[in-house]
Amino acid sequence: MSLREYLRDRRIPAAIVIVGLATALTQFLYWWVAPSPKVSDFVGPPRSGYVLTNFKMWSYDIDGLPSFRMTAPHLERREGDESLYINTPKFDMPSKQPGVPDWDGNSLYGWVNQKGTLLKLQGPVYMHRPAYTDATGAISPIATMHTSEITAWPKENRMETAEPATLTQGDSKMYGIGMRANLNDNHMELLHDVHGILFPRKRNAPAQPGHAQPAGSAASAREAG
Repeated sequence: MSLREYLRDRRIPAAIVIVGLATALTQFLYWWVAPSPKVSDFVGPPRSGYVLTNFKMWSYDIDGLPSFRMTAPHLERREGDESLYINTPKFDMPSKQPGVPDWDGNSLYGWVNQKGTLLKLQGPVYMHRPAYTDATGAISPIATMHTSEITAWPKENRMETAEPATLTQGDSKMYGIGMRANLNDNHMELLHDVHGILFPRKRNAPAQPGHAQPAGSAASAREAG
């Protein structure tokens, strides 16, 4: 039997074999000459390790004393760096001085690193300290601070910002660009373009009449309290 007669009698199986070989060859050629598949460069947001709502957080220093307290309606812990992302936090920073009340405040957002040693208060930041009477019997009036984008070290009770800041104590008011503060000794320093008005201590109370004294170019001040 000749090859032609053999293929004629087995046309269907032969056709299947030929089509299969052609398909395999075509696929191999496509794989050989086709460009590599494009790798997607989309990276989604980091996943949250957990989410807390209406939470309270306490932080302590190396001596076991309170260094920072915070409450907020929403907190997320990210898996990548294990940091905390916080919405509209309210916080307290201890004065660490007998008889001196704590500072309380709020900001638009907050961020805390994994170890709890670094805090960022983002957006507008407002801080307030109530009036008090010191050990000598002198009244220290209400103190406030308005600024934004604060970087703080809670365990050291320090903070700073490069943004404009307004400090008030009673009727005294100072403005500046950039601020550093050490709440352990009530020292606050405005860094650039400082101006404002300072009242004498005995007159430095809200709605207290008296002649204002210009702050001049003083770049730093220790609070009366």
